Amino acid sequence: MDKVNILIVDDDKNICKLINLYLKKAEYETTICHDGSKAIDLIQKTKVDLVLLDLMIPEINGWEVCKLLKIEHNIPVIMVSARDVIKDKIAGFDAGADDYIVKPFDPEELVARVKARLKSRTSEIRNIKEKNVVTIHNLAIDMDQYQVRMDGQEVDLKPKEIQLLHFLAKNKNIVFTREQLLEKLWDYNNAGDTRTVDVHIKCLREKLKNTTGGWKIKTIWGVGYKMEVQ
Repeated sequence: MDKVNILIVDDDKNICKLINLYLKKAEYETTICHDGSKAIDLIQKTKVDLVLLDLMIPEINGWEVCKLLKIEHNIPVIMVSARDVIKDKIAGFDAGADDYIVKPFDPEELVARVKARLKSRTSEIRNIKEKNVVTIHNLAIDMDQYQVRMDGQEVDLKPKEIQLLHFLAKNKNIVFTREQLLEKLWDYNNAGDTRTVDVHIKCLREKLKNTTGGWKIKTIWGVGYKMEVQ
């Protein structure tokens, strides 16, 4: 597994050396630069997992660097600054900073903050991934891969069939009308041809001949469909 790489951005070389020393002791990889323009360039070319960012740096200040990073990469940013005025802290968080540490700081506290932020980031990524994968008994729908497996075997479904199945599974035991499904999955603003939904449901049932029980795509007569899960 690749080591976590932390980018240190500060024009004070002594501060960089101190931070670098403690991060290395904590077994992190580090990259150091001394101005905002170089920081942005490095992030375009190098794997960076977290940025320790001073505010008062040459070329492009820390606030602007943080804004650009959040827009383009959404990398965790901890601001490390001598500016202890509340309005500067607020401006830092408004720019997208995940944390703010005031100089002078305890290096061990800084490392602890880094660890906490990285742990939180890992949890966030895992939660996003879990939301994109729905598992119901013997059925697994992975929207990151656009892949459906039943009893461990991949099922050949068309993209819209996968989207429909994922939506029903994610909202299990909730009944949706044909019109609602058309609006949510086909972006129809009017009733349109509701037979489109019926055809896709029919195809799903034919391809997902579930014999192990536990779930089924059920017709609610006069209303619509739901994924019924026991």
